[in-house]
Amino acid sequence: MPTTDPDSTKPALAWHFDQQAIDAEAATDGWYALLSNLDPNEADAAGILIRYKGQPTVERRYGEFKGPLAVTPMFLHHNRRIAALITVICLALLIFCLIEREVRRTLLPATGLIGFYAFDNRTVKPTGRLILFALSRIRYLPAHNGSPPRILIPEQIQTRLLELLKIDPAQPCWTTE
Repeated sequence: MPTTDPDSTKPALAWHFDQQAIDAEAATDGWYALLSNLDPNEADAAGILIRYKGQPTVERRYGEFKGPLAVTPMFLHHNRRIAALITVICLALLIFCLIEREVRRTLLPATGLIGFYAFDNRTVKPTGRLILFALSRIRYLPAHNGSPPRILIPEQIQTRLLELLKIDPAQPCWTTE
């Protein structure tokens, strides 16, 4: 309740600690209230907490969704078009994540690769962004004047990434028929 100081006539504020409320809040420190639709046989309280603590991985993926996929703002007037766009973006994000996962899984027991950065021999943990950036420098030369189509792989890192992804650039997955 605001009051005034009788000597200076300036507003004064009176306050106090509610020790009972402070103690009640302190008693719940470190406790998590987690709601789950999992069957109790699928995960106990510790398992649910571990899944909850894994959320930063999911949040990092949303960061990828907003960043390297370069989603351009657009105006859509129909709900089905909005749903279709979100579906396509989520599929692109899924492919992005699966590429990163496959490279890291195939790379084991190592955790990094050399060659992502020019003139730098640091071992770097491959991320989806680094992998796609490195692979973006591969060039396809279509057939011309009777010569067969060719794929130009300018750097060793692209060769290594294609090996890890089990992709043979000599065997294209498309046909021209």
